[in-house]
Amino acid sequence: MTDLPVVDRLLNDRTHYIEFNSDPGLTGPAFPADRLLPSARHLSNHAKHAVIALAGLGAPPDTIEAYYRTYTSLTPYGYALEPARVSRQAVSEENWEQFVGARLHFADYCDFFDRREREIGLDELLRRYVPRLLPGWAGAFTHATIHLGWALDAGNRWMAIEGLAYLAFSYVSCHPERAAPLLDDPFGDERAVDSLLRVAGAWEDDHETLRQWAETLVADTSPDATAGIHPALAGLQYRIARVLGEGHPLIHRTPAWTDGRDDSEIWEQLYYAVTLVYLATPGDFVALHLITSLHAMEEITARLPDDQRRHAVTCYWTGILGILFSRAEFPSRTNLAELHARFEKSFDSAMDTAKDEEWERNAARAIGQVEEHNPKLVYVLRRVWKRSRRRSVYRVAAGHFTPTPEALRAA
Repeated sequence: MTDLPVVDRLLNDRTHYIEFNSDPGLTGPAFPADRLLPSARHLSNHAKHAVIALAGLGAPPDTIEAYYRTYTSLTPYGYALEPARVSRQAVSEENWEQFVGARLHFADYCDFFDRREREIGLDELLRRYVPRLLPGWAGAFTHATIHLGWALDAGNRWMAIEGLAYLAFSYVSCHPERAAPLLDDPFGDERAVDSLLRVAGAWEDDHETLRQWAETLVADTSPDATAGIHPALAGLQYRIARVLGEGHPLIHRTPAWTDGRDDSEIWEQLYYAVTLVYLATPGDFVALHLITSLHAMEEITARLPDDQRRHAVTCYWTGILGILFSRAEFPSRTNLAELHARFEKSFDSAMDTAKDEEWERNAARAIGQVEEHNPKLVYVLRRVWKRSRRRSVYRVAAGHFTPTPEALRAA
């Protein structure tokens, strides 16, 4: 994506741990009942994601370097990054699955995947190990997936090793084995947007029951309810793990469009659907991650065998529904339908240079942001806008930046 030497140098940096503010003494899922954002513990190190987005938006090398140095010294959340941990070579071919999701041995996983990549190459490494880890893509609030997928976008070997290690470390299953189509399906969703509107309609029709179901579910912290959930998870990460662990028929129904043979069409459908979700609550921090993690999932899936691609789509769809359900809310079907009616057939003319200038302004504004999620948003949506014949929904969504959530800031 870029030949800037500063990008590879920063992406190859091994100075910092993959998470920060990871107090080992904080365990258990306790959190305020209305906490809908991630806990301020076990935050993911986003520094390298920012490097890729800034470079992709055309930021000069000194700007990229300055951002990285500032972020690694003190993140926008008010916490410092942690130093890298030493590998004890505890992970091997014989036991690597034993520690999946245990939130242990990140450095050891890096060492293991580093050795294996030197033996079999990156393409074979991904084909061999990613399918086992895909169901856990929503772990660490999707940031392990982002780390791996964005590394593949940038073509950086070491960051890809880190991403694969982080997927193993933070794995939280979305249980794709539960996915099944309904017999005599009266809906027959042909597109992702149809499925989105159907699920939103179910929430709109039975809002209080579904909201109460989700809140009751995550409030139950009994040993039986939390079995299988890592005790360090809290906030949104706990809620996601709890909802995905429990499951729901609306989450696990497999839409017909996931069986499509045209990969590019499936990804376009998904980008359109999650961008509508983002526009339904412009600037929403959680919804933004559905977009940036989708880019990552697309990059990862491109390296997998054909028979694994539908599996990846099913995992992604199941995971994003679990993320949205975990908030005990869902975007209004009425609002989503209005947005769909507005944008379904709306494309920016190639002759309209004002739209290109708008992108340049948004890119310049994003490069100046302290909150790194905003350059990531603009970077992904501009790419999709270009390849989708300039579909206007992506341009409009890219103009809505997100603030750093107060719930994550250090006091």
